[in-house]
Amino acid sequence: MMKRLMSQVMAAVVLSLALTACGGSKPAPATAAPETATAAPETTAAPETTAAETTAAPETTAAEKADKGETVRVGSLKGPTTMGLVNLMRSMEAGEAEGNYEFTMATQADELLAKVVSGDLDIALVPANVASVLYSKTEGKISAIDINTLGVLYCVSGDESIKSVKDLAGKAVLSTGQGTTPDYVLRILLDKNEVKDCNVEFKSEATEVAAALKADPNQIAILPQPFVTAAEAQNEALKTAFSLTDAWDETFDDSQLVTGVTIVRNAFLDEHEDAVKTFLAEHAMSAWVAQNDLDKTAELVAKYGIIEKAPVARKALPYCNIVCITGDEMKAALSGYLEALAGQDPKAVGGKVPGDDFYYIAK
Repeated sequence: MMKRLMSQVMAAVVLSLALTACGGSKPAPATAAPETATAAPETTAAPETTAAETTAAPETTAAEKADKGETVRVGSLKGPTTMGLVNLMRSMEAGEAEGNYEFTMATQADELLAKVVSGDLDIALVPANVASVLYSKTEGKISAIDINTLGVLYCVSGDESIKSVKDLAGKAVLSTGQGTTPDYVLRILLDKNEVKDCNVEFKSEATEVAAALKADPNQIAILPQPFVTAAEAQNEALKTAFSLTDAWDETFDDSQLVTGVTIVRNAFLDEHEDAVKTFLAEHAMSAWVAQNDLDKTAELVAKYGIIEKAPVARKALPYCNIVCITGDEMKAALSGYLEALAGQDPKAVGGKVPGDDFYYIAK
């Protein structure tokens, strides 16, 4: 039964990009630090283990771990979701976290989905529409607990005539993620702006799109951060034409462009709700530090191998729209986004938009 369910989930979701990317229309505004969170962590030297390995606190004894309560196994993708977690990861390594966590970073979302379905992960940070699909496929056995990233995509080109979605009429556009979030978002925006003759050419990876732009900067492409920052650093002819987040905001009054959400297995939530609440508080602080202490966070992003060089991470971070939105605000933003996707293609959200039980709102 488990193998069949995992097979159905994997077949239903094609996930080549979604959360390996980050972006946004403008730097996330500085906000007050969350009241229920740990202190901002300090940067430490790079560990010998690779970023893909499980991160645990080597100096924390078994007794100390027991005092922290249930171990929460958290999975995230190499990109903005993990960038929003790095300060908590460092706190865990230093034995300063309130909760007890094991972190796993993956390069493909299907790796995380398989572990959630099998029970090997308790919490996972995944693309927003994928969370909806998984909810449908597991018949409501997961819940969304927060939004971890907002807008993701930019239009990049050396063609200075491109300034809006409408300017894509009659143009060829490079993109990644056919059948995933970038595809759905772009199609919605083209439809809403009545652009009928834009030819979208899909590549397998964002690096392939970036390479094409390097060869010919007059091409037009949809790219996520940090690929935007890297591509523009390599070729000064390239410029950000517009943000798809801005285009979305201009098109919809009742939804936000949501990239990633954090989900929990309901079986774990039912037994360890306090541990989930602790994670939410510490995730909120980690995201806040990512927004407000760019230098420290950039060093950690490089340390954990998410972006190779800290200066590139430092430049990209303000545009990654790393957040931790919970409660009714999460429900309103996420449900509105999923409604928009379902209007374009119900399969994008697993057939239909989830009901109220999909959203965990802590009491």
